Amino acid sequence: MSDKAVSGGSRRSLLKAGIVVLQALVLIGIALSFYAVGWFGKDIRVRTVPVDPRDLLYGDYVTLGYDISRLDPSLWKDTARKPEKGQPVYVVLKPGTDGIAQPVAAYGSKPAVQEGEVVMKGRIDNSWREEILVKYGVEKYYVPEGTGKSLEDKASRLIVHMKVAPWGQAKIEGLEERS
Repeated sequence: MSDKAVSGGSRRSLLKAGIVVLQALVLIGIALSFYAVGWFGKDIRVRTVPVDPRDLLYGDYVTLGYDISRLDPSLWKDTARKPEKGQPVYVVLKPGTDGIAQPVAAYGSKPAVQEGEVVMKGRIDNSWREEILVKYGVEKYYVPEGTGKSLEDKASRLIVHMKVAPWGQAKIEGLEERS
């Protein structure tokens, strides 16, 4: 065998190994991004209205609808473009007097925030004159088997505790019943 043939085989082996390592790094990065929200995220509380559907693979879950998901169009601050279905949106939230997060502005790109504010990234689900509907990716909350119905009955009294990472990703930490 010539040195050239051995060298070509070594390069192919290195290339294959590099691709495998790259794939592993991508998967590790995806997993770490979820945990990073818990490590670096800020705590917020939002009001919710759940519904109780079922997932065949994961079991019971509660579909959560948030008051921060329905934005008044006056909160839209991006003058360069109008809000359109499917586009990313960055909603600035600030705790109200009751400690519950309230939207104060919405942008098409990530804005700078002031002390005490949090930016939550979502996607515009629909945009009308009356309101802008936003999905944040935290609309499903999996619960132990058989507990979804009791949460549905408490719908108007639930508060969701979330962590929101500096890059806008949110993660549900738990639910509480307000008095």
